[in-house]
Amino acid sequence: MYAGARNAAIYWALGIPEHSHGTDNAMSLIHLALPTGHIGRRGTGLNPLRGQNNVQGASDSGAMPWHCPGYQRVDDEAAARKFEAAWNIEPGGLNHSPGLTTTEILSSVGPGGVRALYIMGENPMMSEPNLNHTRQQMEQLEFLVAQDLFLNESGAYTDVFLPAASWAEKDGTFTNTDRRVQRVRQALPPRGQSRPDWEIVCDLAQRIERRLESPTAGWTYTSPSEVLEEMGRLVPEYAGVRYSRLEGEGLQTPVWDVSHPGTPFLFAESFPSGRARFHPLEYRPTVEMPDEDYPLILTTGRVLEHWHGGSLTRNSKLDDLYPEAVVEVHPADAARLKLEDGQPVRVSSRRGSVVLRARVTQKSTMSVVFIAFHFAEAAANLLTIDALDPQAKIPEYKACAVRIVAAREEELKRPEARLERGRW
Repeated sequence: MYAGARNAAIYWALGIPEHSHGTDNAMSLIHLALPTGHIGRRGTGLNPLRGQNNVQGASDSGAMPWHCPGYQRVDDEAAARKFEAAWNIEPGGLNHSPGLTTTEILSSVGPGGVRALYIMGENPMMSEPNLNHTRQQMEQLEFLVAQDLFLNESGAYTDVFLPAASWAEKDGTFTNTDRRVQRVRQALPPRGQSRPDWEIVCDLAQRIERRLESPTAGWTYTSPSEVLEEMGRLVPEYAGVRYSRLEGEGLQTPVWDVSHPGTPFLFAESFPSGRARFHPLEYRPTVEMPDEDYPLILTTGRVLEHWHGGSLTRNSKLDDLYPEAVVEVHPADAARLKLEDGQPVRVSSRRGSVVLRARVTQKSTMSVVFIAFHFAEAAANLLTIDALDPQAKIPEYKACAVRIVAAREEELKRPEARLERGRW
């Protein structure tokens, strides 16, 4: 049906990459699109759905350990020289070695490894797999800075907390999943001493350079529009993106110059030579399969009302709509385990256990249970395994072995106990 359709598109979310074989999963979808020709035309293509509104923009801006802005590799000498010249850094001054992903950073904490951490808008004490190990690593840090809107589970471990402004309190741009750059306009003044992220970062960088007595000509922006213009000078795909051109629906990158209309879909004229490659794939099973001791598969994800570690949504009225963690269980499994809907249960893996209520539902597949990972009082990532995809370094959030037994009502943790593990 897919091959024979006039126009067919593939969309996927984190159920594809969050496996120890996530890259192979994505390659399998690419292998469907290439021979069928569903690329380069309106209504076709491979479309990974980003988890939040500006993940594409963060990726474009270089928020990955192996890329400078515009997906220019940090170990590419020509790209490094370009950025060193633009940022007034002496030749060879940029580190040309690819860095570590979040999971690798925390695994590297300790003597001879990572000693300090600066966290912006992230909550590894909720979002990392195998949270008992993550807690051990966080406790080994010599110094921790968190920059966020609210004090979350990771912020509770900090030595310094920098209050950041929300999206409604600052100007900027978002680049969404179809590469559309759109304006964000300040609607409210920042509360208290909170400031936009770019101001905090620039101020901190200037102070560090003064302390090191190695000032550069950078970090002197007066608005986020200047940051975007600099990005346009260094990233060809953003060369034509200017605030003055982002009225209405915005622009879809690549935008090659100030007269370019943008690119609604990629590869309309030709596919880059050498890029349409097929890669032989061998089946690799999930790292941890069910057995007699842990007979069920746990998969994790989000619910409509919440996002990620809950730092934002659980401090909002959305928490009233979905206030409590549950584990979704198929009716056949519930009958076999003698569990009732709403009953407290203990879900355990080889790494930890949580107590939460059972929700008996046909939404689940037999032998597969689901827990959303937004709830610190029953954190799903206490259970998940920290096995990584060897290419993308993404953890296997979507499958690990667990067991379920009945629990007592008094074992349920209340939401107000969220920060009890921290040092604050």
